[in-house]
Amino acid sequence: MIIAKQFRCIHSASCACTKGHLNEHVIYLIFQHLNWNPKFIAAFSCACKWFEDVAKRVLWKEFCKARAPKMMLDLQSNGSHSVDGNWSALGKLLIYCSGCTKGGLFNNIHIPGHFVYRTRFSRTSGKSFLLPQCRTDVLYVSDPCEHLDQGEEGDVGFFRGVFKSFAMSKVRKMLITRRAKLHPTEVCPYCKAKLWSMLQSKMVPQSASCRLGAYEDCIEYYVCLNGHVLGICTLLPLSDSEEASELE
Repeated sequence: MIIAKQFRCIHSASCACTKGHLNEHVIYLIFQHLNWNPKFIAAFSCACKWFEDVAKRVLWKEFCKARAPKMMLDLQSNGSHSVDGNWSALGKLLIYCSGCTKGGLFNNIHIPGHFVYRTRFSRTSGKSFLLPQCRTDVLYVSDPCEHLDQGEEGDVGFFRGVFKSFAMSKVRKMLITRRAKLHPTEVCPYCKAKLWSMLQSKMVPQSASCRLGAYEDCIEYYVCLNGHVLGICTLLPLSDSEEASELE
């Protein structure tokens, strides 16, 4: 069920809505009992701006920590109590395959976005998506979400990821040095920030296609200003992808 956002509460001293709210600790305990269910968090955040604020600051953070504890610990190991692009954006990235629309980032194909039950994100895999001179950066990348038999496009895979401390990364510095242009219209589906094309910037290493089990000339990905990664590839047939793994 799709719930429309109701922005009536402005969470100010004169706001009558706050007088009837539960305090944050009670809300925390309720959602802890619900095991940080993302559907309930999303529905809760649609009620008013105060609820949305609590969800962004507290609930999505706890969801991320429960869903990927080691990854979250690493992303915060530089002493930050937050992440680039906010916790709700990261929560969505963990559980949502963005798909693509015709005429959008990946021009020729339309595959609707959808929620995924579980996805593995790997820091080791992330190294394969970085040029050798950028491999001190930390990037977590998901296994490809497979969408098979897409007509002329063949077997399509979508992948997503997130950089640690992207503002200080070598990838960002290289994009700026190369004067990479931001996409004129499209934005990150997770945080709505502008996007750089890694393909146009000539920053897609051959190792990325090997890691994904994809054709070398059929892989494209973007990184947003907050360090979220989203990409598409055409997957090799199973026997060919096994050979690609051996070459890697």
